[in-house]
Amino acid sequence: MDNNSGIALDLALCQQDFDPHALLSSWEGNHRSAATAVFLGRMRDRSLAGETLLAMELEHYPGMCEAQLQELAMHHSSAHAVDAVLLRHRVGRVQPGEALVVLAVAAARRGPAQRCCQDLLEAVKHQAPFWKREITAAGRCHWVQGNTPL
Repeated sequence: MDNNSGIALDLALCQQDFDPHALLSSWEGNHRSAATAVFLGRMRDRSLAGETLLAMELEHYPGMCEAQLQELAMHHSSAHAVDAVLLRHRVGRVQPGEALVVLAVAAARRGPAQRCCQDLLEAVKHQAPFWKREITAAGRCHWVQGNTPL
């Protein structure tokens, strides 16, 4: 989606697993920017406490979450003067190894692309209304408090 600033934003929440490499390949074919910074996050197989994870359930506030992602992407892409942003974030049940988030930022130079990618990822982790519930191999379920460390 292009907006008044001319920055191409492609943002979506996904209920199902997706192929991040196919998504990136298709997206990059639409941009002629000199630099692209990419972050790909996958569901981990261990909790911070070291327990084996079977799955994680990601809940979100529908409508509000998408609006917050749009606002964050606009703010950070404008602040770093980038050309385009791709963001996919899973919701629902996610298995270890599945893509959880993919973020790509296209810009004229590597510095703005990398800085925007880092800043936007941290903003999404800390400001978007997502809640994570881990399901362990031992059958325990618990809500994740806060965010994982960098």
